[in-house]
Amino acid sequence: MQTDFDLIIVGAGLAGNCLALALKDSPLKIAIVESASRQALHDSTLGDRALALAAGTVQLLQSLDAWSGVADKATAIRHIHVSDQGHFGKTRLSAAEQNVEALGYVVNARDIEDHLADLVMQTPATLFYETRVAGLMSGQNTVNVSLKQRSTSLNLSAQLLVGADGGQSTVRKLLEIPQQITEYGQTALITTVQSSLPHLNTAYERFTAFGPLALLPAAGKLSSVVWTRSHEQAEILLNSDEQEFLNELQVCFGYRLGKLKLTAPIRAFPLSLIRADAMVSGRTVIIGNAVHQLHPVAGQGFNLGIRDVAHLAEMLIEKTDDIGNAELLNRYAKERQRDHDKTIGFTNSVVHIFSNAWLPLAALRNVGLTLLDHLPAAKHLLTRQAMGLAEQLPSLGKASR
Repeated sequence: MQTDFDLIIVGAGLAGNCLALALKDSPLKIAIVESASRQALHDSTLGDRALALAAGTVQLLQSLDAWSGVADKATAIRHIHVSDQGHFGKTRLSAAEQNVEALGYVVNARDIEDHLADLVMQTPATLFYETRVAGLMSGQNTVNVSLKQRSTSLNLSAQLLVGADGGQSTVRKLLEIPQQITEYGQTALITTVQSSLPHLNTAYERFTAFGPLALLPAAGKLSSVVWTRSHEQAEILLNSDEQEFLNELQVCFGYRLGKLKLTAPIRAFPLSLIRADAMVSGRTVIIGNAVHQLHPVAGQGFNLGIRDVAHLAEMLIEKTDDIGNAELLNRYAKERQRDHDKTIGFTNSVVHIFSNAWLPLAALRNVGLTLLDHLPAAKHLLTRQAMGLAEQLPSLGKASR
């Protein structure tokens, strides 16, 4: 068995598999280490969540030849409607105004996760499923990784280790990289509803005094719901019967889509802003949820992680010798810092501004929404942010071939 690689990716989720696909035509010898089995990943309840893919993320997936296999399962977002419950302010964004086919797409996480995993199986990468990282150590020229595969111990080495193993990253913990955690005191309730009226490919973001409510268009008259409430309110809603839950949801959202009916179980996820103090340690870099976890209010978390992948892949493709040297990794961290600061700052500001019932602030934000709806230049900038096009995107398709 081969034990010496150029690159070891820990985590066979969305970020790790996208990185492997971005590098599939490079000469790099790649190993992917995943603690769960393929079946366990497929069966995870996290696969039930809807992902809002920004237009920029779709461009990157297209460059990886990874979009066509899920495009028929995705629903286009052609309009975004932003409103504030009980107030007059609203902003409407349109794909037609931006001369694009869609502002983004909504896809079931399990559909895209399964497809990416299938594509990675066709690459030269060596996969280690049901294998956990027990230890790691960076040397002058290599990083050495101790693994446990069921009852078997393995030792791998590489020039570079990438931790793409999610919010509970083992890699980050072994590196003892601290995290800054901001608790929002909120829980996201995730489900799917069917509406009596068609959604017309519109994503709704409705702000309430208790937190934001998003309805994202899905197939037919279905919409994916991401409803943010306080922990206490979420617990009450989870323990209520279906009709009580729907009544409260209808009060928050209104009847723009007619009557709503539950079509999926309700799942709950506590919300916080989590950010690692560093992206790099020795010959290791952490990406995606291993380094940042965002509030879902603006749908930016997954899209930010994919930009991490694209940026790192572009740098590794251009590097001809040691892909784990300090100069390269520190440059990556420095260049990603701006996008992280901007996107996290934007998301965090939206949470605080729109989860506040203080009347003077409510008045100001509603004036702001109304002005924004009538200022084309400002609306264009907001749309670019929503589409994930505020930052220049790498051309991975061209670079890796």
